[in-house]
Amino acid sequence: MVDSANPDVPVSNNAFDYDAELRRYHRRLRDAIEVKPGDQVLDIGCGTGQLTRDAARLAHQGGALGVDISTTMLATAVQLSAAEDVDNVRFEQADAQTHPFPPDHFDLTVSRFGTMFFADPVAAFTNISRALRPGSRLVQLVWQAGDQQEWVVAIRAALAGAPITAPVGGAFSLADPATAHSILTAAGFTEVDVTDASEPVYYGKDPEDGVDSVLALRMAGELLSEFDAAETERALDRLRAVMTAHHTADGVWFGSRAWIITAGI
Repeated sequence: MVDSANPDVPVSNNAFDYDAELRRYHRRLRDAIEVKPGDQVLDIGCGTGQLTRDAARLAHQGGALGVDISTTMLATAVQLSAAEDVDNVRFEQADAQTHPFPPDHFDLTVSRFGTMFFADPVAAFTNISRALRPGSRLVQLVWQAGDQQEWVVAIRAALAGAPITAPVGGAFSLADPATAHSILTAAGFTEVDVTDASEPVYYGKDPEDGVDSVLALRMAGELLSEFDAAETERALDRLRAVMTAHHTADGVWFGSRAWIITAGI
């Protein structure tokens, strides 16, 4: 489990706003999870807890637990829950691969791009399956392959100054439906279903905001660290041009593709 939905973790003073980036996907996943009023919901890789809070509101006779390894994001999740007066939600710092969840406790497990980074995915999903009651469901969003992500291809090429090979593994480790199916069935899940989802992702209100967003990512720091001052400025000029090309009336958007994966236990 990781701190966030992206393969690139914020490293600047301005944290990347994943809730804003993933707003279109969030709506798709929120509609797909089908929370019942009495459900106990587990949110894996919850980040700042947006999905956890939405699930808790729907499970108003039950509750929701969000787990993540980022103390910073969890602190924000707790603050936002208090500010929004969501009192049937809680958060724990935990690695879902090894955390001792109470057995047969949850009715629903959800995740918004938070399950692709397990060191041992079969062990992780097996651990999660043990925490679910018989008849429970898993609903998760995962990225399709890196070369299907305009935000990966265009931004990395702009910074590097040339087309570069899209990354594999990491954030894209569940991009192959057959791989996801094999992992989940080995972990004890049944009736695995994979549905295509394509939504744009948001990178800021205007091109300069988009540049600032990208510079908050480790990806940018790693690529720019190879450059001297002049090369860095040229890279930033290319990045501004890409952001300008993707600027619309309601912000800077890049194409992307994901899977909504559901399974039973």
